[in-house]
Amino acid sequence: MSVEIGLEQNPGDAFRSTVRLSSGDSPRLEFQTYTAYLRTNPSTLAEVGRCPEFDEEDAEAAILAAHTALATFRTVPPRQRSRILRSWHDLMMENIEDLACIITSENGKPLADSTTEVKYAASFLEWFSEEAPRIYGDTIQASNPSCRLITLREPVGVCGLIVPWNFPAAMITRKVGPALAAGCTVVVKAPAEAPLTALALAELAHRAGVPKGVVNIITASENTVAVGRVLTTHPMIKKVSFTGSTAVGKLLMKQCSSTLKKLSFELGGNAPFIVFEDADLDVALRGLIASKFRTSGQTCVCANRILVHRSVYDRFIELVVDAVKTFEVGDGFGDKTTHGPLIHQRAVQRVDDHVKDAVSKGARLLHGGQRLPLGPNFFDITVLADMTPGMRICHEETFGPVAALFPFDTEQEAIDLANDCEVGLAGYFFSKDASRCWRVAEALEVGMVGVNIGAISDPVAPFGGIKQSGFGREGSKYGIDEFVTTKMVMTGI
Repeated sequence: MSVEIGLEQNPGDAFRSTVRLSSGDSPRLEFQTYTAYLRTNPSTLAEVGRCPEFDEEDAEAAILAAHTALATFRTVPPRQRSRILRSWHDLMMENIEDLACIITSENGKPLADSTTEVKYAASFLEWFSEEAPRIYGDTIQASNPSCRLITLREPVGVCGLIVPWNFPAAMITRKVGPALAAGCTVVVKAPAEAPLTALALAELAHRAGVPKGVVNIITASENTVAVGRVLTTHPMIKKVSFTGSTAVGKLLMKQCSSTLKKLSFELGGNAPFIVFEDADLDVALRGLIASKFRTSGQTCVCANRILVHRSVYDRFIELVVDAVKTFEVGDGFGDKTTHGPLIHQRAVQRVDDHVKDAVSKGARLLHGGQRLPLGPNFFDITVLADMTPGMRICHEETFGPVAALFPFDTEQEAIDLANDCEVGLAGYFFSKDASRCWRVAEALEVGMVGVNIGAISDPVAPFGGIKQSGFGREGSKYGIDEFVTTKMVMTGI
């Protein structure tokens, strides 16, 4: 599999980029875009492509296109919208190798992980293609017997969707799928770090029959703040969905207040991962590897604080270190690579700072803990033991390949440590005690709980958090509620 980028100079210092993915001599997925800012592979620093640097005027044009298309698209029968989404899903699956190649090229994750992401991303289109015809209202008995009362669920309108780089395919389809199923049109702000995936998905949407103006993609790097402000303040945007940091979410929420938009925010996490004394340690280890090290720790639901009962603490540490020693860090296209680079040098610096802070305050460094000579974006898989509450990892999301282990003595102590956090996205724990499983699941202050499992993402499951991890749910039967409004109609007879 190869990625070929062809650039053609045009008047006005613009570029037209042809992105062609091919296997042997047979090109399969090809699309073009005018280009302005450079994207490089975080593993090799080689040029991957150039994308349009949209400004405020371009963003407003995209919003107007979505607004114009809304008048027609909202009246498209649900079953027809369902067929369009299913066709988009099928095209993603037909082009799975190409899409995976693009993801690995621009965000560095191993090709096998990128392939898994494409399947996951496509599953949201399939799920919401099935939900589109099932947007039901209600018939309600009015207090006045001479009146009849019904509710209608209608599309909220034009939606501004701001997506992250770590899952550049899945975070788009998880938002666009329910929006289109509900009859909305969208303007998607693609992540500056991984814009080509968004453009490829838009090309497949076009081929699937998504009408012109229904799905609009904005790419920008230096102008990200400016176009984000347009999306959050423009009166034609009725709904904003954002996945990203809590700090940015607060800023966007403040901007959205000027026009009182409907919001759903999936923000930062600091997931606790609890191993009780009666846990199956092999199961817990598999859960930890799935939760902590996926995408080199760069997911919002990664385990950030690993709390282990003192009676099994030393044994579990041995298992973790032995497992980590089998990992292979390298280029995402490498045959033996299990973990790729971090997205950029700022991410590496944050991980390095967290590790140094912990060690300076008494943590034991058992593996890794340093940058790797593979390139500026590589940091070794790291294991820290004897963590204490005063360390930065306790209160800040590391977003990197660092397993930080804390000992505890009682169930209540573990719950208190887990809940001692401003955010509440995901939490995990491992125990064979059925009563404890229900007790702890209800006690954890998070939006999602994994009990004896470390991978909780599923298109049929509601994804979202509480506290400063945001509000609203994506995926599942609840996901479409974020893109509809409820209208009451009362008639006198």
